[in-house]
Amino acid sequence: MKNPMLEAVSLLLEKLLLIANLKIFSSAAPGEDKKSNFYEINSFLRGDVLEVPRTHFTHYGIYLGDNRVAHMMPDILLTLTDDQALTRKVVSNKRLILGVIGRVAAIRVDTVEDFAYGGDILANHLDESLQKAALVNEEVARRAEKMLGMTSYSLLWNNCEHFVTYCRYGTRISPQADKFCEIVKIIIRDQRSVLASAVLGLASIIYLGMASYTTLPAIFIPFCLWMVG
Repeated sequence: MKNPMLEAVSLLLEKLLLIANLKIFSSAAPGEDKKSNFYEINSFLRGDVLEVPRTHFTHYGIYLGDNRVAHMMPDILLTLTDDQALTRKVVSNKRLILGVIGRVAAIRVDTVEDFAYGGDILANHLDESLQKAALVNEEVARRAEKMLGMTSYSLLWNNCEHFVTYCRYGTRISPQADKFCEIVKIIIRDQRSVLASAVLGLASIIYLGMASYTTLPAIFIPFCLWMVG
């Protein structure tokens, strides 16, 4: 049985990560206002990891050859319709954000252009940054193809980086999510954050009254922060 407290903390961290990256979602949607970039597609090999750096995060995919990229995209439309004519369209920002909140995604295949949506592409940069031995390219591509379809989504535990690292190295890791968690740890270890949460909790009790739904979080959250710190 899953620990309800761990699930609540995980959900809170995911929401914080979503808010922290909200600016990137407010930019032009995939397929909207694209730059006219030229990609050396012939330089990509089947099984390569392609990445598109953004302002606050990096999006990853596995090149399958023939101008096709497998990548994980949150998409709320998957829970609303089975019409492939609609779901196969390039995922817009609204669909993406709601997909993150709804924790549903698809490992789908798009063209290199739609995958990049105007960004510059790096190939196999993770090999250097993670210093891990990659599997044979054909095995990487086959792993990606076997995983195509709907999947659950989590900013912290199952995102596009987890997908490509599993395909490429055989293990699910996400340095981006790990970095965010380290930042959160630094924050909660600061005793000032405990004091601030206690003050806010006291203010909520005074303002909202002594109802259990206000008093319990007001006491429990500062206590947890203090214990973790």
